[in-house]
Amino acid sequence: MGNVTSSVAARLAFFPPEPATYAVEPAQDGLLQMTGVSPDADVEVRALTTRAGTRVVAAFWRHPAARLTLLYSHGNAADLGQMIGLFLELRAHLRVNIMSYDYSGYGASTGKCVWAHILRASHYWTHSFILYPYLEQRFGKLLPSEYNTYYDIEAVYDCLKKEYGIEQEDLILYGQSVGSGPTLHLASRLEKLRGVVLHSGILSGIRVLYPVKVTLWFDIFKNIDKIKQVDCPVLVIHGTADDIVDFSHGKRLWELAKEKYEPLWVKGGGHCNLETYPEYIRHLRKFINAMEKLAKDKAAKAPQLQPSSSMTEVKHNKCLRFGKR
Repeated sequence: MGNVTSSVAARLAFFPPEPATYAVEPAQDGLLQMTGVSPDADVEVRALTTRAGTRVVAAFWRHPAARLTLLYSHGNAADLGQMIGLFLELRAHLRVNIMSYDYSGYGASTGKCVWAHILRASHYWTHSFILYPYLEQRFGKLLPSEYNTYYDIEAVYDCLKKEYGIEQEDLILYGQSVGSGPTLHLASRLEKLRGVVLHSGILSGIRVLYPVKVTLWFDIFKNIDKIKQVDCPVLVIHGTADDIVDFSHGKRLWELAKEKYEPLWVKGGGHCNLETYPEYIRHLRKFINAMEKLAKDKAAKAPQLQPSSSMTEVKHNKCLRFGKR
């Protein structure tokens, strides 16, 4: 049993690429420039301070015709530098804005990753889930952790609201693998969210190891409980041959969702290769189209106020200003 625990715990721990696959440097207007990204790629890079005191790097990939924005939380063994190509492809094919970010301790985000170094020895791996709460309490501000990922995504969401004017109704949260944890954490707190995508998501950390029927106190990323609190449409994507997070996790997450969207079960798909299947982008585009239509229909049904003379004047002035720009 010890060897099994070691194997699965290693898969669930945080392993940011070392060294980071990109760097950031100052740009104009207080923004940053990410290495590996062309200056004309229309991406804005920022460093955001979380309530844990770390600074996370977030990149906003703008599409000129976007109606919706995708907030993307990646898996546990990648950083933004490795995903530049994917974000460019998703932006082009889905015609959405994408907000991506690195967790504390990943890429150019601050926070030293001591988790992996502390637990490298196999006998520590065996008890890693039991040690996790202690390590998080002791080193929480220094290492990627469950709660730090929550603080990270909250800071990114605040940035979307304040800097880009993105409303809940125009936002889709996308979580891949461990990224399903912060995704469902935030989704369970937003009542008007447009949609959620769970890509190779987990029911919880310990359930990757054992099919337990109750949530244990030392478990992490308790998605099995949080998905019941999500009120928007949920798309679940999972590979039937996933050897990291069993296919049963995706099926159960879909079953527990309040508003189920047609799932995508990728036949023969693994944990890290679903994007290479043509049905992946087709189904994702279908979901985006459905969410865009849903947003448009709800906007059309919203009661229209009769403008007063002052309201008409303000609207007229805004049109004039827009025309002059």
